[in-house]
Amino acid sequence: MKNLDYGIIGNCLTAALVSKNGSIDWCCLPKFDSPSVFAKLLDKEKGGSFGFEVDESYTISQNYLPKTNILVTHFESQDAAFEVRDFMPRYYEDNGKLHTPLVIIRYLKLLKGEPKFKVVYDPKIGYAQEETISRIKDNYIKSHKVEGSYDSVYFYSDFDYESILNGEELTLKKDSFFMLSYYEKILDQTIDRCFLQYQRTYAYWLNWSEKTTNYNAYNKQIRRSALVLKLLTYEKSGAVLAAATTSLPETIGEVRNWDYRFCWIRDASMVLRVLFEIGHVDSAQRFMNFIVHTVPNKGDKMQIMYGINGESILTEYSLDYLSGYENSKPVRVGNAAYIQKQNDIFGILTEIIYQQFLYFKTSLEHSEELWTIVTQIVHTVSENWMKPDKGIWEHRAEDQHFTFSKLLCWVAVDRAIKIAKLIHKTSVLEEWEALVSEISFDIYKNGWNEEVGAYTQSYGSVALDASILLMEDYGYLEPHDPRYVSTVKAIEKELCRDGLMYRYKNRDDFGLPSSSFTICSFWFINSLYKIGEKKKAKEYFDQILSYGNHLGLFSEDLDFETKRLLGNFPQAYSHLGLIQTAINFSGGISDQEELKNL
Repeated sequence: MKNLDYGIIGNCLTAALVSKNGSIDWCCLPKFDSPSVFAKLLDKEKGGSFGFEVDESYTISQNYLPKTNILVTHFESQDAAFEVRDFMPRYYEDNGKLHTPLVIIRYLKLLKGEPKFKVVYDPKIGYAQEETISRIKDNYIKSHKVEGSYDSVYFYSDFDYESILNGEELTLKKDSFFMLSYYEKILDQTIDRCFLQYQRTYAYWLNWSEKTTNYNAYNKQIRRSALVLKLLTYEKSGAVLAAATTSLPETIGEVRNWDYRFCWIRDASMVLRVLFEIGHVDSAQRFMNFIVHTVPNKGDKMQIMYGINGESILTEYSLDYLSGYENSKPVRVGNAAYIQKQNDIFGILTEIIYQQFLYFKTSLEHSEELWTIVTQIVHTVSENWMKPDKGIWEHRAEDQHFTFSKLLCWVAVDRAIKIAKLIHKTSVLEEWEALVSEISFDIYKNGWNEEVGAYTQSYGSVALDASILLMEDYGYLEPHDPRYVSTVKAIEKELCRDGLMYRYKNRDDFGLPSSSFTICSFWFINSLYKIGEKKKAKEYFDQILSYGNHLGLFSEDLDFETKRLLGNFPQAYSHLGLIQTAINFSGGISDQEELKNL
């Protein structure tokens, strides 16, 4: 079965995807959202890649070095074997400064015999839109675009450059290296220098993983997901990307293809909560700073998403010359959803600010800034909560009164009240408590459908929606509230298929959804756990964990029939959901036998 059988490597400035056969099929330089250098993932013929060819006598396997983001691809035949250890350097120098050069190092470790292979080095700079030429210089290969805005990359190795470019067979007689650099190197690149960077990067990731909280169960899966989230963090701003890719389709051959190399504010509250819970408080604080600094001034519009440096304009366009992943067009760059009106953003932002006051030290000046933002949000909510919007799933058709959007408006005022109490701003409480009660009653009255026995996707609708499961998580309903239990049961009956969840099943802008949205499956499993069906929840959780790829990584979606990974990859939201669900099963359990008896 074709699948997203890729590992991710990176340095928190950008990332690369490496196939299970050791081919780099996706990499953007110098940033996550820059044009690609390798994009075979989106066009097998035009995209460009950097890999290895061995004869059929070799078996190939792949794994991460435990507790690190160093990816090992193992090639072995009866007489010969070697490993390719892929990483992007990231470590602290002697002066305490973090070293993150824009470099991919492929360290070849000889294991036995004299392995033979060919190198496929085929960069296609700038999304492969114009021709890329590669020429041998004194001690490197330089590749650059022929037309358009100038861009280039530099290739270093201790193998012969002519043989590499000609695709000739190479023989590995000792440990060797290949290096791709965005900038020309000043110092000579040697195997010893590469090995030193390897050792330092290895130590960095071990030290980072050591800070991750240990749990009694699913510790391996939690740590791998945490390492993925770290790789999706942009060092310069603290932003956490939704995914490392663009235009991987939710369904093969359809047009639900989006660019996810941006930061969604909606994801932020879960990111912060999870980072804080697994022990990475510094990362949580840096992301918090990004969110707060991105928040617009008084009167300005708050967006649902921003670029990794806080950019507010994310113009969407298509690269029509690329065939797309498995011929699923279009390939999109940018994301038009940034202009959408989504009322749930107010609740997310206030939840984040509440976490700031609750968990982090805040100066008086900063507190005044945040409090002013909170009062503005409540004013905006009071003016807009009763209006329709695009909803959490970013429908591009007519606005509706989505129940989840109303819920998050309730969250906005509820958290604002909590903040007011924390900082003793009691004069607003009477007005705000009246508003939160008004929104709460409106949801209670109009969001509930007696005939369906559940809170539905939108007011007056009979359609169910997985986002409604979050009513308990956000504190609107208690887990054993009869309405919540009934909603969970109704959603299970309508949207659950063999333990995997639809977001919704009603027709949207692009037809009927046909794949499972992974985060929704985790929401559902958590809901079952909360209402007391722990055994079923654990069975579903173990089942979905088996659907990850060979490295335990998840994309946005899963195909119901084949369990194939679909959508952008790796997906932060999916791994956040995995961590949160795993922690639920681990919480309060001191004996492994207790877990087995669930």
